[in-house]
Amino acid sequence: MSTKIKTFVEYQQQYELSISNPEAFWADKADSFVWRKKWDKVLEWNFEDPNIQWFINGKLNITENCIDRHLSTKGDKTAIIWEPNNPDTPVRKLTYNELYLEVSKFANVLKNNNVKKGDRVCLYMPMVPELAIAVLACARIGAIHSVVFAGFSSNSLADRIKDSKVSLVVTSDGAYRGNKSMGIKKIVDEAIVSCPTVEKVIVYQHTNEPVHLVEGRDVWWTEEMNKVSSTCEPEIMDSEDPLFILYTSGSTGTPKGVLHTTGGYMVYVDYSFQNIFQVEDNSVYWCTADIGWITGHSYLTYAPLLAGATTIIFEGVPTFPDASRFWQVIDKHNVTHFYTAPTAIRSLMSFGLEPLENSKLDSLKVLGSVGEPINEEAWHWYHNHVGKGNCPIVDTWWQTETGGILISPLAGITPTKPSYATLPLPGVQPIIVDTDGNELLGNNVEGNLCMKFPWPSIIRTTYGDHERCRQNYFSTYKGLYFTGDGCRRDEDGYYRILGRVDDVINVSGHRMGTAEVENAINEHDDVIESAVVGYPHDIKGQGIYAFVICDNTTKNVETLRVEITNVVAKIIGPIAKPDRIQVVRGLPKTRSGKIMRRILRKVAEGDISSLGDTSTLLDPTVVDDIIKGALVPLKA
Repeated sequence: MSTKIKTFVEYQQQYELSISNPEAFWADKADSFVWRKKWDKVLEWNFEDPNIQWFINGKLNITENCIDRHLSTKGDKTAIIWEPNNPDTPVRKLTYNELYLEVSKFANVLKNNNVKKGDRVCLYMPMVPELAIAVLACARIGAIHSVVFAGFSSNSLADRIKDSKVSLVVTSDGAYRGNKSMGIKKIVDEAIVSCPTVEKVIVYQHTNEPVHLVEGRDVWWTEEMNKVSSTCEPEIMDSEDPLFILYTSGSTGTPKGVLHTTGGYMVYVDYSFQNIFQVEDNSVYWCTADIGWITGHSYLTYAPLLAGATTIIFEGVPTFPDASRFWQVIDKHNVTHFYTAPTAIRSLMSFGLEPLENSKLDSLKVLGSVGEPINEEAWHWYHNHVGKGNCPIVDTWWQTETGGILISPLAGITPTKPSYATLPLPGVQPIIVDTDGNELLGNNVEGNLCMKFPWPSIIRTTYGDHERCRQNYFSTYKGLYFTGDGCRRDEDGYYRILGRVDDVINVSGHRMGTAEVENAINEHDDVIESAVVGYPHDIKGQGIYAFVICDNTTKNVETLRVEITNVVAKIIGPIAKPDRIQVVRGLPKTRSGKIMRRILRKVAEGDISSLGDTSTLLDPTVVDDIIKGALVPLKA
């Protein structure tokens, strides 16, 4: 039975089937993969512990399904197209046959460097094919990969390496980003000074940046690849063996290591990819996400390869050498499916229509949006000017923790509505609750979005701290997975995501914990205390607004702002730099000392008409001062 839905009536039928008999539904979807041993039982679960297991005692290797099974029919088909940062640099293409050889060889390199099943390997690399190869090589031998976005600081990298006790790091000499070249290896060197578990570092030569190699620890990628054979039998994994750890910011200061396992993740990302994007055999699919984020894991690397598709890895940025770059790449490679973030769309909108004028864009069939809800203006611009009114937009909602897309139109099948993620995929059972956890039935309701039944790619734990997983996702509402997002279900039963309801800010589709940013700001010598909130930002969706107390300093405010921004960039990375910094004499606190972020959020949004009763605050006059200061134009 084909796993691809072709009509809206079929979607409705499949959805009903998936709810009435989820185990039979998912067993049918899993049947299309290569298993070394079929499962004994499809599912066991409870959301109290939580304990969730899919395809119990099933044995497989995900890379056999991503690569090996395609070789007899698609061996010469292009698996990966690499589009470099500089358009004058030659494009690289790897067929499935070539990808098989490269992955097998690097898997042997990992083995030669003492990596075995269950070991954690950290990948801190630019967007080059070798990053995808290293990801797959880890999976080939049963090592658990932890990809860290190569824009994070050495401190952030060290935190992630230490948390998962990484034994080997794969990196590169440097990276290109637009007109800049950055040293990557030196950031790794700084990080692992405090990481005693790291025994080896493998360095891929990309920019020819001068690097220091530590004897006995650091080795060159190419030299190691020359020592090994191109045959590597895949390690047979249990369906519930860990596949990867991916760190995401939380509402506390330390990042959470979200852990995904092998069998369920494989089945779900393939099923969701094929149905949402409706890829065909001759499709050229381009997801612009970095592999360091979950979108790059699921819908740039694993799902397209599981489907035997052609996927593009893009090293550059949307505006280099100019704002026509995305459109030129689409024409250059005849891209049929284009999946990007609202932040990128809004940024490109600001350049007007001129960058689009010399591009045909006639190969496009499907457009996608990811990372945050896409606002109506951006949706219409994307639909009219990029898709020429002919391409359905799949506005996808999901999270690092969900592993795959949960709510989304199916391209060309689900009637769409701007700014709505529309309907859940088959097998996904959303529920909207009020703050007390009571289900809000029917349509035209608004509350907090939860899930009442597991799907195969749901988070299994947070690495090394299962209680944190339980507290974060399963303790707020008994028997439910809490997404942390507010949601509206309209008169048609369509879902519209309203954004975070916890202390997390969604910056350009990437989640930043307020505590994490506050902890970094507080490292500045002149800062006594800070509070961070999100506020509407024309390009990023949400910007970071910091309220900072700096008593007894002789520095002027502008100097302080620059210094604080630099501290945050150094500790977390440039992505976390506050967009606005307001120096204040105090913060709105209750008598028990709790900061009333709700008030700060309203001030940051410019909505001071409905602050509520402030008389119960420890010092209500602080709010008046903050409002006055917010009216003064600020610089980051």
